Amino acid sequence: MAWTRKRDEQSSAASETVPRPLLDLLGNIDAESILLDAGDRISYSSSGIPTFNITRDAYVVNSDLMNMVRAVRRSGAMQEANLELRRGPIGSGMHDVFIRSVPLSGELVAVLIFDDSEMRRLDAIRRDFVANISHELKTPIGALSILSEAVLGAADDPEAITRFANRMQTEAKRLSDLVQEIIDLSRLQDNDPLKHGEVFSLVDVVQDGIDLSRLAREAKRITLNFKAESQPMVVGDKKQIIMAIGNLVENAVNYSPDGTHIGVAIKSVDGICEVSVSDQGIGIPEKDRERIFERFYRVDAARSRSTGGTGLGLSIVKHIALNHGGDISVWSVEGAGSTFTIRLPEAK
Repeated sequence: MAWTRKRDEQSSAASETVPRPLLDLLGNIDAESILLDAGDRISYSSSGIPTFNITRDAYVVNSDLMNMVRAVRRSGAMQEANLELRRGPIGSGMHDVFIRSVPLSGELVAVLIFDDSEMRRLDAIRRDFVANISHELKTPIGALSILSEAVLGAADDPEAITRFANRMQTEAKRLSDLVQEIIDLSRLQDNDPLKHGEVFSLVDVVQDGIDLSRLAREAKRITLNFKAESQPMVVGDKKQIIMAIGNLVENAVNYSPDGTHIGVAIKSVDGICEVSVSDQGIGIPEKDRERIFERFYRVDAARSRSTGGTGLGLSIVKHIALNHGGDISVWSVEGAGSTFTIRLPEAK
């Protein structure tokens, strides 16, 4: 809420120092904008500027952007460039943007930021969706075809028909789960959670994510301990964070023996909040730890078949973390369990 109030105050102050026609013009351009005065202090910034992490204390702190502004002041001519701007203080998530810096009267310089990330995401969605569908749907569809033939061939064996029918139900559920997760992943790529993000309590959202796996935990007699050392607020999409936490806890349940424990903890360090999910499961071999966040990568294919895993859950978690300007890491020892940690910037 403080973030929204600060933006409103800045816009109000800007209206007193920047001509109203100029503010109206900037408000009707399909780009985020900043106006810098003669001392390079921000006179006005549009509502979406905070999502780019390029300003602090009424100044632009991105060196590439300030080099463009200085070039404009030296030459008196417009400057243009394609830049990558970090989505947050941590993680490898980036905004792909086109920058136009324009000199104005009264030594003002306007910086216009056109976000190309959405167009790139849409291109990626089209390519990846076709690749993902062709890669993964063959297995359950092929299994259903074979099982249906087996049912037809076992017309006089009720026991076999029941066995094959149960297998068909399992494969049909795996197919349904796979399609849903591909749709979820596509939606994540299509939506920027920082552009229209809301400020919310991370503790509340983590609790909602934990609740998604309650029935699965009870079925395996797995206990879960949730500890919050802090009460951080974050900016983004609540549903996405719930999905990420839910996937991590579900993953911990699937790969843990019956009667074991799972721990979920929240803490904050230097403006970065961490959510860790620890289990007492089978662990991850060292050779696989670098690849477990890749789409459809499975450490143990046989184990994934028995648990119903699609190989997309951790990839979805990684996308959510990066899209929120954060990251995800894993610590694991074979036979001793794993700890997955999502880090997100706290709301300013």
